[in-house]
Amino acid sequence: MNLTAVFLLFFIALSLFLFYLLRKKKAADHSSKESVQAPKSFAPNQVGQFYNEQTNNFLKVYGEVIQAFRTTQIDQLLDYQIESIGFEKGQRVLDAGCGVCGPARYFAKKAGVQVEAITISKDQVEKSRKYIEDESLSGQIKVTHGDYHQLQEYYESDSFDAVYFLESFGHAQNHEEVINSAWGMLKPGGTLYIKDLFVKEAAIPSLENDINKEIQNINQAYRYNVADLYATLKSIRKKGFILSSVKTIDLPLEDFENLSISNDFQELTGINKIENLQEYIFPVDFFELKCFKPWNALEYGNSRYFLQNLYYMQVHNRKQEEL
Repeated sequence: MNLTAVFLLFFIALSLFLFYLLRKKKAADHSSKESVQAPKSFAPNQVGQFYNEQTNNFLKVYGEVIQAFRTTQIDQLLDYQIESIGFEKGQRVLDAGCGVCGPARYFAKKAGVQVEAITISKDQVEKSRKYIEDESLSGQIKVTHGDYHQLQEYYESDSFDAVYFLESFGHAQNHEEVINSAWGMLKPGGTLYIKDLFVKEAAIPSLENDINKEIQNINQAYRYNVADLYATLKSIRKKGFILSSVKTIDLPLEDFENLSISNDFQELTGINKIENLQEYIFPVDFFELKCFKPWNALEYGNSRYFLQNLYYMQVHNRKQEEL
């Protein structure tokens, strides 16, 4: 065997060995990442039990609008949400994960909408009904105890102008199932709106495990399932929604509450208490997503949404005259 052949065999062997080491390292990294990222989704009844136990504490700290990302003057946040969702007087809307109906009552009075509200917590249903009765809003708001994964069990299909989630989407055991459930409730042209926290992308790769660890802490502490933004967008588009906007929540910095209210809740309850805020790796970003259910009719979309209509026709084997 000449020297060239020996060198070639050595080079092939070395390449195979390096490839083996690289694959082994990737597998180890993936295994480590999976161990940190492994989601623990909570069943709806577990979420309900959490709020049965903690709603009084939330009320002490948050008041009747249980949202962490907020303005110091809460009406400013709710006015912003009226505009963002696009409520119009007389619309029938669905508050999915309504808490004690703080936003629902404000929207009913300020925007003149009819609200169907649903929560998995029996305690929140009881409290909501009392608030609604005290404010003489029984004709505008109806509260249901139920699971928003299965909205078809409580409401008629294609009957809502908007379905919205205000920091409630993250309690879903299955985000895609919830998106599909909301689709069935919306009229053609109806709006789906989600305001929630999503897993932060690590700007520095070495922080990824820290972020994933903190996500696990949040999920465990609050019976949450912090959503992945990209997976959520994929589910929205896969279902057929027209994605209108994905953006940060445009509140003026001077009006922003700065999340100190979450610290107050942690101090009160001891839940997921942060011992050293200066070293804490903040693991989420807050976004609002807005999309709508298309008409799937060429007379409504022959310009802006023409391609979506053509795609719908292909998938469902429909002819133009059938739309």
